Amino acid sequence: MTEAEFLTCYRQTLVKLENILEEAVQSDLDIDYESSNDMLSLLFSNDSVAIISRQTAICQLWLAARSGGFHFEFDVNKKSWICTVNDRSLQVMLMEICLEQGSIQLDF
Repeated sequence: MTEAEFLTCYRQTLVKLENILEEAVQSDLDIDYESSNDMLSLLFSNDSVAIISRQTAICQLWLAARSGGFHFEFDVNKKSWICTVNDRSLQVMLMEICLEQGSIQLDF
């Protein structure tokens, strides 16, 4: 994956996640988010945070949460970000993090 392809894919992912989070906020779920400088922060009512950022040099998406830090690479065949440690998708891990950190059920 070239740097340009990575950035396009990463930014498309952020837009999709922001849309899901905006719907959650509009539905009065107890979650908020901030997006700036190609970073997305999920803010939970108990003051915990999960942060999604990029590492362009190695074409990875990083997720920092209370449960740890995770690195993801985009799998073109699966059309999904896959964790380099546990082979789980970003969507699944975000659902679990929202449940663990904010007791919120979100379908990513």
